[in-house]
Amino acid sequence: MTIAARLAPQPWMTAPESQAVFAALAAGGADARFVGGCVRDAWLGRPVKDIDVATHAPPERVMALLDAAGLRAIPTGVAHGTVTALSGGKPYEITTLRRDVESFGRHARVEFTDDWVEDAARRDLTMNALNCTLDGLVRDPFGGLADMAAGRVRFVGDARRRIAEDVLRLLRFFRFHAHYGRGAPDPEALAACVELAPRLPTLSGERVRGELFRLLTAPDAAGVWQLMIDRGVMAHLLPMATATARLDRLARLEHDLGTEAVPDPTRRLAAVLEADRTGALAVADTLRLSNTERDRLAALVEPPVPVSPSDDAVKRRQALYRIGDAALYRDLVLMAAVESGGPLDLTALRAALATAGDLPDLRLPVAGRDLLALGVPHGPGLGQRLKEIEAWWIAEDFRPGREACLDRVAKVQPRVPPPHPSPAGRGRV
Repeated sequence: MTIAARLAPQPWMTAPESQAVFAALAAGGADARFVGGCVRDAWLGRPVKDIDVATHAPPERVMALLDAAGLRAIPTGVAHGTVTALSGGKPYEITTLRRDVESFGRHARVEFTDDWVEDAARRDLTMNALNCTLDGLVRDPFGGLADMAAGRVRFVGDARRRIAEDVLRLLRFFRFHAHYGRGAPDPEALAACVELAPRLPTLSGERVRGELFRLLTAPDAAGVWQLMIDRGVMAHLLPMATATARLDRLARLEHDLGTEAVPDPTRRLAAVLEADRTGALAVADTLRLSNTERDRLAALVEPPVPVSPSDDAVKRRQALYRIGDAALYRDLVLMAAVESGGPLDLTALRAALATAGDLPDLRLPVAGRDLLALGVPHGPGLGQRLKEIEAWWIAEDFRPGREACLDRVAKVQPRVPPPHPSPAGRGRV
């Protein structure tokens, strides 16, 4: 039985861009409603990101109606019933109602329908099966509102069947439990996840990365990660992330530091890995991380320079200079803090993090061309002399400016090298 409720008007619902999309569809007699995450998050009072719309009109009809209203229509997935409308520069994904005719794992043969309940039955979770009219009437065919009120993440219909249709839903269950769940997970859902976990290696690295990174940004990622370890799920996914002792580091990142304004999934992944640089690179390859994410993960797991929040100001600046990347230095400071295991000195931690702002000033004031102008000849000696000046400048706590560095070079290296005696003149008095 479908339950109806009323959602208070939302800015994204009353926005002229949304009104224009719905008006365009209504002009052709198409029933349209908001669906999925935007309805779920609006009901919970959370920020709404993407706005998805469903309609019983077929995609070709949707495109014609949008075009007639002067809105741009992009055929992003017409074969599957999806059209993207651009209204006021904002994208609206509009999908025709569907029902499954035959399922082939995560792929299914579908037919278009005008039945809202049939379409909702294809959703993974009850809280994602809601739909809402433009004036705020919410229809809930599978008890999603009650589940959200209880903090219960539950599959639509049979949990095992839902996961068998698309194994990624197994990871989505844990991700949604981390973000929306409270208390113990739904028993039927958890049992199905444990049973089908051996199928996880069939997923692409990109899809796994997407779900794990979203899970890691949740307020209670450590608790759900622990659940996945305890029930043997993580062993099929990331064996290097099954060390329970490592979860203390993730929990400290989540709750103790007070410095992680935006949860960082790469940093949090590094926190749970029991691996050296080689192992981190293997994980990066498994998850198909970008080159930037890969290099950062490897550095967080095996720092290139020792860093500690308890270092004095001079050591902090020296470490920052050698790392040469303010963001990575901050990451390493945070990781060193959670590695310590003891009471956190937040004052020292904040001072260490603030050191990252010194990086623009930590640039050697002289270069090779300056040494050439002072008479240092080309060749290996040039680089060596530059390293010597750099070492002196670092030892002076980066205080000497350009003139002081040039004076230092001049004192050690004459401006004009003395002429070498000719071979014929050697040994003469």
